[in-house]
This record gives sequence, C-alpha cells and structure tokens, in this order.
Amino acid sequence: MSTEMPTEPVLQWYAENARDLPWREPAATPWSILVSELMLQQTPVVRVLPVWREWMDRWPTPAALAAEPSGEAVRAWGRLGYPRRALRLHACAVAITELHGGEVPDDHAVLLSLPGVGAYTAAAVASFAFGQRHAVLDTNVRRVLARLKSGVEHPPQTQTRAEVKLAESLLPEEPATAALWAVAVMELGALVCTARSPRCADCPVLERCAWYLNGKPPYDGPPRRGQTYAGTDRQCRGRLLAVLRQAPGPVEKPALDVVWSDSVQRERALDGLVADGLVDPLDDGRYALPS
Repeated sequence: MSTEMPTEPVLQWYAENARDLPWREPAATPWSILVSELMLQQTPVVRVLPVWREWMDRWPTPAALAAEPSGEAVRAWGRLGYPRRALRLHACAVAITELHGGEVPDDHAVLLSLPGVGAYTAAAVASFAFGQRHAVLDTNVRRVLARLKSGVEHPPQTQTRAEVKLAESLLPEEPATAALWAVAVMELGALVCTARSPRCADCPVLERCAWYLNGKPPYDGPPRRGQTYAGTDRQCRGRLLAVLRQAPGPVEKPALDVVWSDSVQRERALDGLVADGLVDPLDDGRYALPS
C-alpha cells in the first residue's frame, strides 16, 4: 500500500470547492470551533448551522455558557438529536472556565481531559483551532482513505489502529499544512466521496484511487444497517424533551403522558432521561430541565 501523499490536488480542490462555514472563518474562536465539532457529530451541517449561530450569539465564550444552568443548554439544543452532547458542552464550558481561565486549551492531551471530548474532537480542535499536526479521523475521512489507499468501498465499522497509522503516515510534515489537509480530506468525503453516491468524476485524486482503479468492488464486509428512528426510544425521548424545552418552567406529568401513547416505552424513556441527567424529577411530581 503506497503512502504517497496526494496533498496538492486535494488542497487545490479544497481551495476551490470548500463550503463557506462560519467555524472555518479566520476569525473563528477555538470555542466556536469546539462547539461546532460537538454539534456536528452524527448531525448534518444544514441542521447545525442555525443552532450554532444561536449558541454563539448567546454564549460567545465558555464562561457565558458556564454561568447558566445546564438545562438552558438542553433547551437551546433544540432538535439536533443526541442531547447528552448539550450536557457535555455545558460541562466542558464549566471545566474550561474553572480550570483554564476561560480559554480553550491548545494542548492535545489537555483537550482530551475535557468532558465529552474524545480522540476525534481533541484532534479536530487542536488542528482547526490551533493549526497543529494531528490525524483527524471522522466518518468522511475514514471513507476517503479506505477507498483511496485501501481499495475498499467502506472502512471497518469500528475504527482500527491500522486506519490511524495510515492517516498519520499521510499527514504533511508542516503543521499548518497538515491542519489544512485534515479539513480538506473531510470536505472531500462530505461533498464528493460520499457513502452512497460518490461523484468520482469530480474527485481530484481519481487517478490515484485504489478502489476506482480496481473497478470499484462492492463492499463485502458485515451488513451496514442504517439507524431507524420512528417508534424508537430515541423518538420518544425527543418528544418528552420537546415538551420540557417549550415550557417556561416545570411541567405536570400529564403533559408528558399525552405525547406518547405506549406507556411502558414512555416511562422507560423518561427514566432514561432522568438517569442521563437531562430531566430533573421534582419533589412535587413535576418534571423540569436540569438546573
């Protein structure tokens, strides 16, 4: 497997085709980039943009968010899904405010110590906010590298050490160029080398793509199952949270009961929300967002 870096064509493609996103602007703060990265996990850009803008208007710094109850973060999260990310962002803001003087740390290891920040997010923030040299492996990057270098249509369902080593081997040596390469490959996967309908004719490295040169062999790994939503506990949880987000204060239990007819599933979902810290059960029998 060649580890020759097709850096220049990818960077040139990115310069000509990158989406104009606010967290990529030169004036974007490390905090705004951290917020965007947590919001973008498993959520498309088109849904994140309006919520991200509202968050940055309301909470332009970690201290601004940390000063409010965590329930306000859950309320402002809206319909982005996976609302525990809102709690993690709030906890992150508190940690940054209390432990790091209100400034997002630029050290990769310290970033990893923040609540809700895993390997991908730490590498992304270190790269995109501070111009450092790290392998940034999201779903899009993994798919591009799987096709370009490994000759397979899709990467393994779980990230492997071999993928990390490959990504690290392709990084340009100069940190600023490596950071630009990271976002460029990510954008290539989002816009051209997509999961279902790749636009191979528009790919800047088509002549180097092992998957294309091998005749685009179909995926032959374990079945790739899409996530269902309708009728799931996730949908039920979302309905319950929507009631609490829209209410000016605590709500009576009947206001939650009417949004989901399956009482067993509804109580299970409500118990899960309480266990996750997303809902507070009050002593008088009412429910509220966390304080």
